[in-house]
Amino acid sequence: MCATNVLGRGHRHRGAVYRFAPNWKEEHVLSHLADARGILQADGYKGYAKLYLPDTGGVPRLREAACWAHLRRDFHDFWTSTKSEIAREALDRIGKLYDIERDINGKAADARYAARQKLSQPKVTAFFVWSEQQLLGIPGKSDLAKAFRYGLSRRDAFSLFLTDGRVAIDNNPAERALRPIGVGRKNWLFAGADTGAETLSRAMTIIETAKLNGLDPQAYLADVLDRIHDHKINRLDELLPWNWAPADTENSQAA
Repeated sequence: MCATNVLGRGHRHRGAVYRFAPNWKEEHVLSHLADARGILQADGYKGYAKLYLPDTGGVPRLREAACWAHLRRDFHDFWTSTKSEIAREALDRIGKLYDIERDINGKAADARYAARQKLSQPKVTAFFVWSEQQLLGIPGKSDLAKAFRYGLSRRDAFSLFLTDGRVAIDNNPAERALRPIGVGRKNWLFAGADTGAETLSRAMTIIETAKLNGLDPQAYLADVLDRIHDHKINRLDELLPWNWAPADTENSQAA
């Protein structure tokens, strides 16, 4: 499983989708996102590269939104091992972008866009100009140079969050959604085979989507499993996490 965030034009509901793949080959990613359109926010995994290529009309069906947390991590690792003043300044510059994000977190997309245009865009522009300057004076094969080149080579992708208020500054929510897999995989015996992993993917899709919509997954699943056997099939959408209400709430409203 890999962590990605896809934003399309019809983005209205919060949801997480897990899909099992037996390995990291790009064919699984390309198949999983074959019909996706919009913006893809992910790390620098090479398997995504073909998704950003222009289609027959010359327009890519997925635009890349890079993750500032991954870039920051590269500078942090170098600073931790060397105490480099340049790496420290990179962290400080990126940190100021996150200060702005904390102030606008939870606001409407239009408000986030306006704040980023006014406050973040000058800092992002300055960061990349400064990055180019730093590359002139450091060893080209160093990990620090690699971090700078990683950012500069994806400058447009790192700047996309400035032009669309729906886009986050990083991919951390998707990364956090994968954390339970890493923590629990040694203990989940039923996920020890491909069929078990596919079952786990479906279960995690429901659980994490419930959490994203502010629900207690256990209460949600208990209620849905109790009601679904005689729930009208043409009203199943009422049980989706973003529409769901507990049975006792519905009964009281009906009364």
